Amino acid sequence: MVDEPGHQITVDVGESDSGARLDVFIARAIEDLSRSRAKALILSGMVSIDSAISDEPKRPVRTGESVSITRPRPSPAIPTGEAIPLDIVHEDDDLIVVNKPPGMVVHPAPGHTSGTLVNALIHHCRDSLSGIGGVARPGIVHRLDKDTSGLMVVAKTDRAHAGLSSQFADHGRSGPLERAYLALCWGVPSRPKGAIDAPLGRAANNREKIEVKRRGGREAITHYTVTDRFEVTKGTAIASLLSCRLETGRTHQIRVHLAAIGHPVIGDPAYGAGFATKALLLPEPPRSRVASFPRQALHASLLGFEHPTTRQALRFERPPPEDMQALIAALKSL
Repeated sequence: MVDEPGHQITVDVGESDSGARLDVFIARAIEDLSRSRAKALILSGMVSIDSAISDEPKRPVRTGESVSITRPRPSPAIPTGEAIPLDIVHEDDDLIVVNKPPGMVVHPAPGHTSGTLVNALIHHCRDSLSGIGGVARPGIVHRLDKDTSGLMVVAKTDRAHAGLSSQFADHGRSGPLERAYLALCWGVPSRPKGAIDAPLGRAANNREKIEVKRRGGREAITHYTVTDRFEVTKGTAIASLLSCRLETGRTHQIRVHLAAIGHPVIGDPAYGAGFATKALLLPEPPRSRVASFPRQALHASLLGFEHPTTRQALRFERPPPEDMQALIAALKSL
């Protein structure tokens, strides 16, 4: 059976396939689809079982279940270079560290085929980007959401790509990787320092969103420290600035975790929209500054890792972009 990319195909599980892993079942059902590609589709929320999205490649399928697979239409195989300005923090023969601005997509995808960080890097680095990440995302070993700003490292050689990928896979648990984010959130957590341990998975009714899943979710741990609090009246804090460190690296992890404990990131359209009216509790001019902030107030402020070739410890820090700095200043003025 061969399906056409861009369309959805539904396959019923027969008795002979009962008990097979979901990724194995899909690879068997669709002739031109490899198991690794099937796994990627599952993890990206493109597979559902009996109309409920499933993001577990190892999940066994059962007789009578209906498995639906959506294959997105392919984007151009090789992105083209574009002369887009880059804020380069560090560069050598093996890697490049950039400070990504808010609003920039990391790699091309349907709906974002140009203007991405990859397009800019291809133009800047010419032919020196690693191909291990695939032609659509050369050299990319980690990512930031479109509207999250901050530090990213990109490999320029295959050796650097492998070395950096292993560090990011470990998430700094036992290796040298160090990452920290600054997040402006509504309210103040009850403890000045803590860890949010809540497994995450694709939302059952919206594959673009992530949610806490106590059953079937993937391990996700975020450590936070309150570094500042902003009070409308003495003793009544309406917002706070947190420093967050990741022990895992799930999609939207900080945003979902902070929303889950009742303190979503200010400006987050996906996970904090219900808190937007809190801006009305602020006096002017902070009220207008907060109400008009166009994105989640989240910035990757620190990135440290071991150079994959020289073994030198590298550590970089950058302050938030001007829009987020202005937002912090407005809240400090309360």
